Amino acid sequence: MDRTLLKFAMAGAVVLGLSTGAFAATGEYDDMCAMGATMGKEVKTDCSINAQIDGKTYCFGNEAAKTEFMKDPAGNIAKANENMSKKNM
Repeated sequence: MDRTLLKFAMAGAVVLGLSTGAFAATGEYDDMCAMGATMGKEVKTDCSINAQIDGKTYCFGNEAAKTEFMKDPAGNIAKANENMSKKNM
Protein backbone atom coordinates (compact mmCIF):
# COMPACT_ATOMS: atom_id res chain seq x y z
CA MET A 1 0.00 0.00 0.00
CA ASP A 2 1.27 3.46 -0.80
CA ARG A 3 2.66 5.03 2.40
CA THR A 4 0.74 8.28 1.85
CA LEU A 5 -2.50 6.37 1.43
CA LEU A 6 -1.71 4.38 4.58
CA LYS A 7 -1.18 7.60 6.54
CA PHE A 8 -4.58 8.91 5.43
CA ALA A 9 -6.24 5.60 6.29
CA MET A 10 -4.68 5.61 9.75
CA ALA A 11 -5.68 9.25 10.31
CA GLY A 12 -9.24 8.38 9.30
CA ALA A 13 -9.29 5.51 11.78
CA VAL A 14 -8.20 7.84 14.58
CA VAL A 15 -10.89 10.37 13.65
CA LEU A 16 -13.49 7.60 13.69
CA GLY A 17 -12.18 6.38 17.05
CA LEU A 18 -10.95 3.06 15.68
CA SER A 19 -7.77 1.36 16.79
CA THR A 20 -4.92 1.65 14.30
CA GLY A 21 -3.86 -1.87 15.32
CA ALA A 22 -6.05 -3.24 12.52
CA PHE A 23 -3.70 -1.84 9.91
CA ALA A 24 -0.62 -3.73 8.78
CA ALA A 25 2.79 -2.60 9.92
CA THR A 26 5.47 -1.07 7.71
CA GLY A 27 8.63 -3.11 7.63
CA GLU A 28 12.18 -3.54 6.48
CA TYR A 29 13.03 -4.36 2.86
CA ASP A 30 10.18 -2.20 1.56
CA ASP A 31 7.62 -4.62 3.07
CA MET A 32 9.12 -7.58 1.22
CA CYS A 33 9.02 -10.96 2.98
CA ALA A 34 12.13 -11.14 5.16
CA MET A 35 12.46 -14.90 4.60
CA GLY A 36 12.16 -14.33 0.87
CA ALA A 37 14.91 -11.70 1.09
CA THR A 38 17.05 -14.25 2.94
CA MET A 39 16.67 -16.54 -0.07
CA GLY A 40 17.32 -13.74 -2.58
CA LYS A 41 13.68 -13.44 -3.64
CA GLU A 42 11.42 -10.39 -3.65
CA VAL A 43 8.02 -11.36 -2.23
CA LYS A 44 5.76 -8.35 -1.63
CA THR A 45 3.61 -8.55 1.52
CA ASP A 46 1.00 -6.41 3.24
CA CYS A 47 3.10 -6.86 6.42
CA SER A 48 0.12 -8.16 8.40
CA ILE A 49 2.33 -11.06 9.49
CA ASN A 50 5.39 -9.52 11.10
CA ALA A 51 7.93 -9.70 13.92
CA GLN A 52 9.71 -6.99 15.88
CA ILE A 53 13.46 -7.59 16.20
CA ASP A 54 15.78 -5.00 17.74
CA GLY A 55 13.23 -2.25 17.19
CA LYS A 56 12.68 -3.07 13.51
CA THR A 57 9.65 -4.66 11.87
CA TYR A 58 10.19 -7.62 9.55
CA CYS A 59 7.31 -8.69 7.29
CA PHE A 60 6.46 -12.21 6.15
CA GLY A 61 4.34 -13.64 3.38
CA ASN A 62 2.91 -16.32 5.68
CA GLU A 63 3.31 -17.87 9.13
CA ALA A 64 5.57 -20.66 7.81
CA ALA A 65 8.06 -18.09 6.48
CA LYS A 66 8.01 -16.28 9.83
CA THR A 67 8.56 -19.52 11.75
CA GLU A 68 11.50 -20.49 9.55
CA PHE A 69 13.04 -17.00 9.79
CA MET A 70 12.75 -16.97 13.59
CA LYS A 71 14.86 -20.14 13.90
CA ASP A 72 17.94 -17.94 13.31
CA PRO A 73 16.87 -14.28 13.17
CA ALA A 74 20.38 -12.80 13.37
CA GLY A 75 21.75 -15.07 10.65
CA ASN A 76 18.71 -14.57 8.44
CA ILE A 77 18.83 -10.79 8.83
CA ALA A 78 22.50 -10.83 7.78
CA LYS A 79 21.66 -12.93 4.69
CA ALA A 80 18.67 -10.77 3.80
CA ASN A 81 20.70 -7.56 4.18
CA GLU A 82 23.43 -8.99 1.93
CA ASN A 83 20.92 -10.09 -0.72
CA MET A 84 19.02 -6.80 -0.66
CA SER A 85 22.22 -4.75 -0.92
CA LYS A 86 23.16 -6.72 -4.07
CA LYS A 87 19.79 -5.92 -5.62
CA ASN A 88 20.13 -2.22 -4.82
CA MET A 89 23.54 -1.87 -6.48
